[in-house]
Amino acid sequence: MSDEHYLELCDNPVQFENASSVNNVFFDEANKQVFAVRSGGATGVVVKGPDDKNSVAFRMDDKGEVKCIKFSIGNKILAVQRTSKSVVFPDKRSVKLLKSQSINVNWYQYCPETAVILLSTTVQGNVLQPFAFRSGTMSKMSKFEIELPVVPKPAKLSLSERDIAMATIYGQLYVMYLKHHSRTANSPSAEVVLYHLPREGACKKSHVLKLNTTGKFALNIVDNLVVVHHQSSQTSLIFDIRLREPDCAVNTHQPVLPARSIHPYRIPLSGPTVVPSQPAVPCQLYSSSWSVFQPDIIISASEGYLWYLQVKLPPTVNLLQDKGKLMDFLLRRRDCKMVILSVCSQILEGGEKGSLPVVATVFDKLNQVYKEYLEAEQTYTLAMESGPSRGSAAQKRPVRTQAVIDQSDMYTHVLSAFTERKGVSHKFIIAVLMEYIRSLNQFQITVQHYLYELVIKTLVQHNLFYMLHQFLQYHVLSDSKPLVRATPQPRLSTANDEIVEVLLSKQQVLGALRFIRSVGGHDNVSARKFLDAAQQTGDQMLFYTVFRFFQQRNQRLRGNPAFNPGEHCEEHVVHFKQLFGEQALMKPATV
Repeated sequence: MSDEHYLELCDNPVQFENASSVNNVFFDEANKQVFAVRSGGATGVVVKGPDDKNSVAFRMDDKGEVKCIKFSIGNKILAVQRTSKSVVFPDKRSVKLLKSQSINVNWYQYCPETAVILLSTTVQGNVLQPFAFRSGTMSKMSKFEIELPVVPKPAKLSLSERDIAMATIYGQLYVMYLKHHSRTANSPSAEVVLYHLPREGACKKSHVLKLNTTGKFALNIVDNLVVVHHQSSQTSLIFDIRLREPDCAVNTHQPVLPARSIHPYRIPLSGPTVVPSQPAVPCQLYSSSWSVFQPDIIISASEGYLWYLQVKLPPTVNLLQDKGKLMDFLLRRRDCKMVILSVCSQILEGGEKGSLPVVATVFDKLNQVYKEYLEAEQTYTLAMESGPSRGSAAQKRPVRTQAVIDQSDMYTHVLSAFTERKGVSHKFIIAVLMEYIRSLNQFQITVQHYLYELVIKTLVQHNLFYMLHQFLQYHVLSDSKPLVRATPQPRLSTANDEIVEVLLSKQQVLGALRFIRSVGGHDNVSARKFLDAAQQTGDQMLFYTVFRFFQQRNQRLRGNPAFNPGEHCEEHVVHFKQLFGEQALMKPATV
């Protein structure tokens, strides 16, 4: 069975001394640092962070059990908490009260990415009061109430901080509430309720994620996906809040994919007694000793590892059968380009039955994102050319994400190889190429000439000259092409001449000859143009065939196989003699 694990732990975890009777482990969510404190700090404190090339190590006096320890940004100030009401700064500093709020607090949550603190208030704990910090100031945001499944009587604390998390999803701050199964409330399974918390305005319930099971859960955010870990089944679910269900005030979501376990992880053995050939030890996934932090961190204090959770996109391709929905899902992921291109190839390899509508849907979804990027780039260019206007914010250059799949990507990785595949109906190949051009035109994206050339090449390979002529006559294919060269003799029609030029530029000389014969233009074309192209290929037999073709034409039209001086083919006659000898030249037919 193919690998279906779409979640994995990172390859390069942060390693630290595991928790023990003499070593306490703490995690600072703001700096993403792990503190290993031995013997209250007397025998050493080791601090490790994800970006630290070298860990920080120091000692401090053992003045009792450490409840919490953190550094300020940049590791400048160390703060240690040993009692419930005091914090000690080892470096002597003066502290100034900037602002205070009088409020009864049950517990708090802090989101370092947005600098928002969430306070649990009231007896039941379900009225949440957020505050935002910015530039040294604290501002009160609109408070809101979490809907409890059951209201206890008498009132008691019913909302735990374990069931609340804050995270940024698609650039917006959400409060995530893990709403557990309740027999009395007639709710058969647990769900995650998302409350959108804007900087200004009221916080509103916006999404409900259906977990379809009960038990212990933990939440992560990875690549704008909500990941819900389920301990008893040792599996995880992922949700994408942008994959919208039918419009309603609160969007209800089912998991994007079937539940799967995180990819198995092996911990390499270390220490002086380890033999090099000893195998790595399997890590116990979904362990009760795991601690999960936002957005994407999993810590095993017992094993001494901090991992970043990652999404693997290739396994999702076969798990999500609806290709339109799959494309919506992939286009919002960070490292999506090569997976999207592989999906396009896979759809085309799947055969013709009923697949053209799917192909059209996929092309339209890709080109919509492509068009949005082109428009944003154009807007930026115009703004830069016109210069900054008074009162307007500085224009930011649009970021080209991996979701922007342009014509070059499609040509190189999908369409070019597809046209060369054996055993595929040429009608289906042409239909796919024309569908992609149709989609580009629909989004008013200028079609690149190499796509037209690919269509022309395919049509000529299958001797579909009539269809090619029709496409050009009715402007299905563009008449504009950078390959047209002026010639002094009478020309074919613009469309036919264009086909010949494209084929010659691709060194398909015999294909070009077959085409002009099919449209009745072979008596008027320039022999020199074709002989030039044949000679440039370096194929001696091809040059012989083309040279002989025009000798026979001369014989038929003028009664003599020789070229007229006005045709300027003298150098080609010399080249022919050098290759095949003078005796190989056609002699004038005698009556």
